[in-house]
Amino acid sequence: MRIYSMTATFGKLEHETLTLTPGLNIIEAPNEWGKSTWCAFLVNMLYGIDSRARTAGNVLPDKERYAPWSGAPMSGRIDLNWNGRDITIERRSTSRLYFTDFRAYETETGLDIPELNGANCGQMLLGVERSVFVRAGFLKLTDLPVTQDEALRRRLNNLVTTGDESGAGDRLAELLKDLKNKCRHNKTGLLPQAEKDREQLLAQLHDLQDLQREIADIHLRQQELEAWIDALENHSAALKYAASVENAARTEAAITRREQAEAVLAEKEAACALLPTKDEAEQTAARAQDLQDTWLELRTEAASLPQKPAEPAVLPHYAGIDDVAAAAREDFAKFTALTAKAKKQSGASITLLILAVLLLGGALVARFGFSVTKFLVPTIGIAAAILLLILSVISLKTDKMRAEMNALKQRHPGIVPEAWVSNAQKYADTLAAYQEALAKWQADNGALESRLAAAQAEIAALTGGKELKDTILICREAVEAWNALEAARRDAQAAETVLQALRASAQPAAKPAKPDELTQSAEETQQLLNEARFSQRQLQLQLGQCMGRAETLGQESLLKARLDTLNRRIARLEDTYYALELAQDALRDATTTLQRRFAPRIAKRSQELFGKLTGGRYQRLILRDDLSLEASAEGEDTVHSSQFRSDGTVDQLYLALRLSVAEELTPDAPLVLDDALVRFDDTRLAQALNILRETAETKQVILFTCQGREKKL
Repeated sequence: MRIYSMTATFGKLEHETLTLTPGLNIIEAPNEWGKSTWCAFLVNMLYGIDSRARTAGNVLPDKERYAPWSGAPMSGRIDLNWNGRDITIERRSTSRLYFTDFRAYETETGLDIPELNGANCGQMLLGVERSVFVRAGFLKLTDLPVTQDEALRRRLNNLVTTGDESGAGDRLAELLKDLKNKCRHNKTGLLPQAEKDREQLLAQLHDLQDLQREIADIHLRQQELEAWIDALENHSAALKYAASVENAARTEAAITRREQAEAVLAEKEAACALLPTKDEAEQTAARAQDLQDTWLELRTEAASLPQKPAEPAVLPHYAGIDDVAAAAREDFAKFTALTAKAKKQSGASITLLILAVLLLGGALVARFGFSVTKFLVPTIGIAAAILLLILSVISLKTDKMRAEMNALKQRHPGIVPEAWVSNAQKYADTLAAYQEALAKWQADNGALESRLAAAQAEIAALTGGKELKDTILICREAVEAWNALEAARRDAQAAETVLQALRASAQPAAKPAKPDELTQSAEETQQLLNEARFSQRQLQLQLGQCMGRAETLGQESLLKARLDTLNRRIARLEDTYYALELAQDALRDATTTLQRRFAPRIAKRSQELFGKLTGGRYQRLILRDDLSLEASAEGEDTVHSSQFRSDGTVDQLYLALRLSVAEELTPDAPLVLDDALVRFDDTRLAQALNILRETAETKQVILFTCQGREKKL
């Protein structure tokens, strides 16, 4: 079979078409493009969708998993070549049935192909069941290892051992098994049933001998029970008479107890007449106790209060200053400014002095040493005089600033100017901490005194000037009096209840007719009577059953005749069962002999392919009965399970097996691979593609991949 194109409205695919060539098709697409969806579409187009499938765990059935995202009905079409004919198959969903509307027709003429229908389409086109195609010719990354499947195993076995896929050997084995099971299967079948019937007949014969003895024994036990019941009934009458006498005496005693209880009740009611109610007494006592506890707590709290904090000594140079830190910062700022100004004026004085000296020197030189104009000398002299006058003024200002700086130092005696601010801030912090502690102490002490006064006033209001302990004692005595009254009421009510119960239970009884020698209580006597009467009824029922069984068993001669017939039938069935066992053993031996040819045939082809895939590294491969593989590489003396190989090598190992299985089981079906070569390295991927290209010469190969390596290679 060769597929030309597929058109699908299936899952995320919406009227999309995939066109294929007869040979090797490499379809490269990213994840979530729909590769796996196309694979599922191909399988379900060929074999249909199970509309009855339900969700199992987290696995959705195909009808839900691939429902079109657009909400349109699921539908599809495949154009293909089958046995030299170009045909088209179509499926679509109707109502709640998925892919059940099927049609197959010749592509060119449109003529229907009657031999194809929705149920047999995949089997007819591919020649294999759905499970065989999925496991043999349909390769996915997540499903590379060959899993055991009954259809796959049967087809492999029949194909390799007999060259025929009809399954005649399996059907013969099933027929022999069914015939043997019909004779005997565990505890079911004709033979166990006949043996069971024989056991029943033997039991019937034995029962006939036992029933008469059992019937006689029942009659004897009935007589003994009748005598025992008569004695128990006489003892019950004697107990009732004694109980009536005792009840009369207890009633008189109960009347006396009721009168005593009523007297005590009257006394307690008189004692409580002038007392406050129980609730009032309990509330007053509880409040008084709370006040007493509160008073003790307040006294304890007063004793634990800290002493009044000591006031720090006021430094003399800070006396009368509210914000000493601000004053210190202001003094330091003034001192710093004066210092800078003094340095500046000192520099100006020196400059002016030098200038005056230079002017005077110039005047002298001009006067005595050089010929200058008559106005130059007087001018220089006047300038020098002015400069000297300015120097005098600057000197006076400098002296004033030094006096101010000394005054500032006197306000902070013994402290360098750089420490004025920190010293003042330290003092301010000490004073603030004291004031805060003093305020807290005053608040705590005042609050405690207020609470003490309030508690004392409340105590006086509650006790009326009495001691708290006396008030508590009086209230508790009142509560005890009310409790005693309640107890007296309960006693009186109980006495009345007992009296009424005794009067209600009083039942006059006559003396027993016979002497009583039994010692059981009334309860024991009644229980024994019930048991005896029940046993009497059971014996009567048992007697009827025994007599009925005796009638049902029939005559001994008839039972023996039936037993002889059963023995002859059992002998014939045992001969048949033995013959079927011989036939099964012979068929099993023949099948085992044929199966020895199965593993070498598949393993040989798998070994050839595996050797090509691995570049000749693995030349030895063994196929086990469960289709698992073991292999050995160069330098290895023994074969190892696939568990000892890398993930990529395991993929290549099982790919070789799957390709060989596909060659045997699905020669007419396309080979579909869904990301099956992802874990192959470049070298082995190239070898795999060479094998797939060779395979594509005889069958169509469709390789879906999310990588670009395949097309590049």
